Amino acid sequence: MRWITQQKMKIRSVVFDAYGTLFDVNSAAENCKDKIGDKWERFANFWRTTQLEYTWLRSLMKKHKDFWQVTEDSLEKSMKVFNIDNSLKSELLNLYKVLSPYPEVKETLESLKKRNFKIAILSNGTPNLLKELVQSNNLNDLFDDLFSIEEVKIYKPSSKVYDLPINKYNIKSEEVAFLSANTWDVSGGGNYGYNAIWVNRNNAVFDYLDFKPKNEINNLTQLLNLI
Repeated sequence: MRWITQQKMKIRSVVFDAYGTLFDVNSAAENCKDKIGDKWERFANFWRTTQLEYTWLRSLMKKHKDFWQVTEDSLEKSMKVFNIDNSLKSELLNLYKVLSPYPEVKETLESLKKRNFKIAILSNGTPNLLKELVQSNNLNDLFDDLFSIEEVKIYKPSSKVYDLPINKYNIKSEEVAFLSANTWDVSGGGNYGYNAIWVNRNNAVFDYLDFKPKNEINNLTQLLNLI
């Protein structure tokens, strides 16, 4: 955990990445670990890495597919690599729609809501995916907006994505606290001008992408000490 100790940031909106930040991307595979076996975690990590690689490559190639299609494509590859029976595909995809939130998520959101921040998700996920994700976890009343990259048809870390909350709320980039567990996303938001905060749940090492966050937390509860 590392944060600046001077005067608290002047924040009007708190914006969260969804996958890996609010919701555990490994929970779909974990719920099938009895069928997948001991390799479930390696499989889950490979699926996630492939999924992200596909978003970046499609943005560079200007060959857009929405996040659900990318998730399915990356799952198919991952299942072949790990020799997982194709009969599990539908179950894994259905579980991905209702990923489990991290334990502190709801309480943190409720605390922020009481303080009248604009609270939003900014995600690669499609509008329907995000809606189902928050509704299935009874979090829909805690968000003002669910921003999807489908509005601009390009994936993070394009600046067009980070424009979305700024344009909707008519605020400055430095008035946004942006939280992500993904270092490349923190760098994208930070280089854009957000007060980008790294949610480092796994004691990872930050990427070298010309940005280093001033604030690093281990879980979302610690955010309440920053803003």
